[in-house]
Amino acid sequence: MTPVSDAHALYQRTADHWARQAPSSLSDYTARPRVLALCEPVQGRRVLDLGCGEGYCSRILQQRGAQVLGIDVSERMIGLARQAEEREPLGIRYEVADAASADLGEERFDLVLAVFLFNYLGVEPMRQTMVKVHRTLRPGGHFVFAVPHPAFPFMREAAPPFGFEVGESGYFSARDAQFAGRIWKRDGSALDVRLVHKTLADYFDALRLAGFSTMPTVSELGVTSEMLELDEAFFGPLSDVPLHLAVKVARS
Repeated sequence: MTPVSDAHALYQRTADHWARQAPSSLSDYTARPRVLALCEPVQGRRVLDLGCGEGYCSRILQQRGAQVLGIDVSERMIGLARQAEEREPLGIRYEVADAASADLGEERFDLVLAVFLFNYLGVEPMRQTMVKVHRTLRPGGHFVFAVPHPAFPFMREAAPPFGFEVGESGYFSARDAQFAGRIWKRDGSALDVRLVHKTLADYFDALRLAGFSTMPTVSELGVTSEMLELDEAFFGPLSDVPLHLAVKVARS
């Protein structure tokens, strides 16, 4: 399991490299646009962005008409998000908090979003977080989250533009083990990331145990033909590989 302090230290150290106003890293193309599409409609909805980082997704959702609260464990990431809010006031509220233990009081939301949060949590903290998500959603509200596809790290060696250093580990035996990884930007630089591996069953068992009882929408995300047309040299090495898993589920 990844202790909170590990994720905190990583993003305290690398926060400046994540700041952007436009797509830059691989997952800004291969994941976030399609995850945000799953969030629609957001006009007039109250949204909780768990693990919001420097506010990239929070800003997009707010610009589309949502009212967003973003929380993140890293003070430096939240500092960058607040700086962006000062430069261009959108009305987003940002707070420093650990997603698994944040006290949200009586606040209720129409949508909870967690983009690449659970890959930093072990199985039990993920379960605790999903219980909290279910509790804070209004009936009829939706939970949308994205993680690296559980099979992806074991399908290819760690190499640009995305990979995790799993070595000889196996899909089942590596459950709850932590691995270092990197995801590249189109400018050639790379961002350090982490993965606490969980199986597909872990994610869906956690949803069930949290109280979600409706059938989720599941999307396996990868490189598209449009991305190859944009930059085949960058996206080509990951063609026809499942990179990310995106899930949307309603609270009944």
